[in-house]
Amino acid sequence: MKKNYGFGIIGLGTIADFHVRAIQELAQGKFVAGFDVVPGKAESFCSKYGAVGYSDLDAFLADPAIDIVTITTPSGLHMQGAVAATKAKKHVIVEKPLEVTIEKCDEIIEAAHKHNVKLAGIFQSRFHKGAILMKQALDENRFGTILLANAQVKWFRSQEYYDSVAWRGTWKLDGGGAVMNQSIHAVDLLQWFVGGIEEVTAHVGTLAHERIEVEDTAVAMLRLKTGGFAVIESSTGVYPGFLKRIEICGTKGSAILEEENLIHWSFSEEKEGDDAIRTGFGAGSSTGGGASNPTSIGIQGHVAQFRDFIDAIEQDRDPLVTGEEARKSVEIIQAMYQSALSGHSIRLPLSTTLKKG
Repeated sequence: MKKNYGFGIIGLGTIADFHVRAIQELAQGKFVAGFDVVPGKAESFCSKYGAVGYSDLDAFLADPAIDIVTITTPSGLHMQGAVAATKAKKHVIVEKPLEVTIEKCDEIIEAAHKHNVKLAGIFQSRFHKGAILMKQALDENRFGTILLANAQVKWFRSQEYYDSVAWRGTWKLDGGGAVMNQSIHAVDLLQWFVGGIEEVTAHVGTLAHERIEVEDTAVAMLRLKTGGFAVIESSTGVYPGFLKRIEICGTKGSAILEEENLIHWSFSEEKEGDDAIRTGFGAGSSTGGGASNPTSIGIQGHVAQFRDFIDAIEQDRDPLVTGEEARKSVEIIQAMYQSALSGHSIRLPLSTTLKKG
């Protein structure tokens, strides 16, 4: 008989509901407990799902029914909960970003290795069929030499979005703005697709919102280790908001991914199955992708990633998105911020995170 895994959630805000819904889709998963520092919040949230609510972290982590802890606190608090969970010998899944600095990312990764538990960072876009097909084609070198790649996240967030929660738009707890919070999924896909990035040049600005410390608009040029170039465009001020878009263009082929769906697929050397891929071009996104509404996202990517994590535990292998993998997008974004603030191009790898303020 297959083992059922008890999930506990630290931080019971908006994204916690998505985690619970995804857990409920798992044959081997059950939401058993939640923790939040706000008095009464854990009990109120967990009572909806027949789970146990905790306001004491030590008591939560001592619950033997919990096998896996997911972290859905504000980004700048991820390390605190994740490291505590590893010390309690719980396997850990951390929502994006893994943390807001590479130093904090490294502390989480080190703790997971030290306590011999599995660690994953949430990047559910990797589990969508279109992204998987794109990655397979890249691994098969069907694109030839990658010349240009683009990641576009032109989304809309109202002023009320930032005003509604005190930590949004702050360096300390949000870790950044449009790039770190909203565009990080596209940054992750881009680096996963094209491989190593050598140098980052960026400009950022706060152009469409008030009362936030961080950027709402950014652009970056990346120099790839393979010799090509990539561009990242990111904003939370573009009305009405558009689905995120990834373009990969090479000497032998090009493809465009819009949210979870491929909308262009062309290669100089066609293979069986290419026509079938193109027949799905008109499907469109199953959700708004978060382009104008942060809650307008599907749960299937999370479901697939949670399944992969359970399989990783049972097969004693790495999950698809390890802590080390989740760190890569944070490093690229930190390089963007360093470049924008210094006025210089920044080479990777980074040695440290630039201090702000």
